[in-house]
Amino acid sequence: MTGQRTAPTPQRAAVICGIGSSLPPRVVSNEELTRQGGLRTSDAWIRSRTGIVNRRRAAPGIATGELATAAGRAALESAGGPPPDLLLLATTTPDRHCPATAPEVAHRLGLSTIPAFDLAAVCSGFVYGVSLATALLLSGSCARPLVIAAETYSSIIDPLDRDTAYIFGDGAGAVVLRDADPGQPGAVIATDLGSDGSRCDLIAINGGGSRMPLAAQQLTRHDRYFRMQGRDVYAQAVRRMTQSSRAALHRAGWAPATVGAFIGHQANQRILDSVADRLDIDPRHRFGNIQDVANTAAASIPLALADTAAQGLVPPGARTLLTAFGGGLTWGSIALTWPSATPRHHPPHPRPTAEPSPASPHPRTQPWTMSSSTS
Repeated sequence: MTGQRTAPTPQRAAVICGIGSSLPPRVVSNEELTRQGGLRTSDAWIRSRTGIVNRRRAAPGIATGELATAAGRAALESAGGPPPDLLLLATTTPDRHCPATAPEVAHRLGLSTIPAFDLAAVCSGFVYGVSLATALLLSGSCARPLVIAAETYSSIIDPLDRDTAYIFGDGAGAVVLRDADPGQPGAVIATDLGSDGSRCDLIAINGGGSRMPLAAQQLTRHDRYFRMQGRDVYAQAVRRMTQSSRAALHRAGWAPATVGAFIGHQANQRILDSVADRLDIDPRHRFGNIQDVANTAAASIPLALADTAAQGLVPPGARTLLTAFGGGLTWGSIALTWPSATPRHHPPHPRPTAEPSPASPHPRTQPWTMSSSTS
């Protein structure tokens, strides 16, 4: 397949040295969704089609910025050491169209005036973000990037849309990278990225951009909310994630049979199983948390990474494959070794009415509050 492929030189690599996460406290079950009416579905149908049981929903006062700040603070605490010199925020649901959310998150983390910007690649955002941060680190443009993926999809989902209302949840995950020896756990070995704009209609929010500006009297319900053509997306996701995974593994020089941990974008359990089966990944080495948090878009891979690491399910240094697919269309994969970092979790806090002085990026940890299982 065509696409960007990068790998570090043998002398140095970008290494994940910190992992953080944040989830809204409110758990919304399938049963609660079906009681709301209008969806014409059931708990059994949702489980059988997607593998989802619960999802998290942000309360009033909690936006993407609050989730991103909490996850970023947790990752910084996990990493320790000097503060980051770059912040990259992958999100489909920024706090505002303008300005970007990342600079405010950097301010709230007490990171002074470091470069900070948003990245939009929908559900592939984290993979794109880590790939970009790796390239910038290896070029010498930064030494310690912080990559955050945060989403509040509850703000863009039509509660009456049977194709999307039960699929998505809110949350954020983050990692800190540093320049280190490629033999250390957490080293990014190879990446692969790709896109296909000819299918941009498969996953979209039509209204709100320059093509169809926000105007309540002009936008239909269909145009105001996130829409997805599920059947076509399923086929594209399986094909693109499989191809991209093979490309990243080939670049790393790894056989699929040697992969000790596989985490795909937590979109749908059937998609995850199909990709892993095509790659011949042993079921014992497939990890995820879709049943607990649903599809958190760009945040899904770092949340699954944090959850799996918190349970000690994968030994540091194990060969690891991450792969994602999202709107754009975009896709990407990363071959890395499993990090040795101990993940930290912080719940989000509502934005204060009067912004206080920037807080320390290293507050006391909060216990991990979610469990996952292997798929």
